[in-house]
Amino acid sequence: MMSFLGRSPTFCDGLSRRNFLRLGAFGAGLTLADTLRLQAASKKQSPTTSSSSAPKAAIMIYLPGGPSHMDMYDLKPDAPAEFRGEFKPIQTNVNGVQISEYFPMQAKMWDKLSVIRSVTAHDEHSDSTVMTGFSEQVNKTGSHPSFGSVVSKLNNGNTDIPPFVSLRGMSIGTEPGFLGVAHRPFTSEGQGTSNLRLAQGVTNTRLDDRKDLLAKFDTTRREIDQTGSMSGMDVFAQRAFDMIASGEVRKALDLKNEDPRTRDRYKGVEQFLTARRLVEAGVGCVTLSYGGWDTHSDNFKSLRTQLPMLDRGIANLIQDLHDRGMQDDVVTVCWGEFGRTPKINNSNAGRDHWSPVMSAMVAGGGLKMGQAIGASSARGEYPKDRPYKVPNVLSTLYKAIGIDPSQTFPNGTGRPMYVLDERDLVTELV
Repeated sequence: MMSFLGRSPTFCDGLSRRNFLRLGAFGAGLTLADTLRLQAASKKQSPTTSSSSAPKAAIMIYLPGGPSHMDMYDLKPDAPAEFRGEFKPIQTNVNGVQISEYFPMQAKMWDKLSVIRSVTAHDEHSDSTVMTGFSEQVNKTGSHPSFGSVVSKLNNGNTDIPPFVSLRGMSIGTEPGFLGVAHRPFTSEGQGTSNLRLAQGVTNTRLDDRKDLLAKFDTTRREIDQTGSMSGMDVFAQRAFDMIASGEVRKALDLKNEDPRTRDRYKGVEQFLTARRLVEAGVGCVTLSYGGWDTHSDNFKSLRTQLPMLDRGIANLIQDLHDRGMQDDVVTVCWGEFGRTPKINNSNAGRDHWSPVMSAMVAGGGLKMGQAIGASSARGEYPKDRPYKVPNVLSTLYKAIGIDPSQTFPNGTGRPMYVLDERDLVTELV
């Protein structure tokens, strides 16, 4: 059974971004069968393959609300006090690159990370821009697919592992757009293990009986279907059941299977560990979010708590990927929808929305690490050199996992649409 639920974070604009779509117990088998069938149909309509045969993956870390570039990766110690704020920069292990004093773990491993300090965005509280390359306003009519949905479309092999998993529920930014509902992410609540576990009282024998019943039912439906769209349903139903029976994703989501010492390292930032375990299991794209960054007031008080936790999540994730030899096969990005005002507001010691410039941290994927790419102006107000737009970053991420961002897919009217309209790469990374 598919259910829609209402955990709904609200930002300063008063709009609710609903997280929904939960797949549960035996009902998940039926839903996944429909999903898999739609995937097969869409592949027949638009056959295409990734530009690389090697399985690669992406982890998209989204910081909802708009994180302050001035207090994280682009500090301005020489700016006036009302701009530079309360935090000091520290030197990383790469000569000439400094980041926030609240990022000491990343500073020690900066040779494994890079930051782009000259990214421009849109002034709207939505993950649509960073997940699709198009603003939410554009996507109301354009229905462009999310990064993970494109991965699902192109890199979904014959496996019982879902290609796209969202640990942060559903939003406009994670929607598949014109690629179709088959390429929505698998979502889960909490650790999500109940979503892939057999319902209480359902044994493997009963599961086989239900599988046989579904096959008989599908055969009847196929006999009266004149379009041929039901062809091969038994195969996809089998795969859907196998996703539940094999339990690979369930095992990845269950952190009890991880070494207690590792769990302790990720305490408070468990989604980062879950993301690592999912890409190890074969998931092609994992999205997660951490914290709330809409700091119109008490910016520095809030960041003193959140930045060290984010630092620990990123550092442990990236180091684990290196320790497992996965650094070239997994690309990671961490960013929000925009930056924050360089000048601190007088009323609440906060920073407000600022779309002219923000920072994006990138790691892995065979890209060139140990850099600070681009620069903002002396007060962090706009790109000073090497300006990049969000689609440029997304194009580079696609390239890193073997997907050509210049591909086209038919939209709802059959018109071929590019994955991204702006496809120049961040040349310093490639």
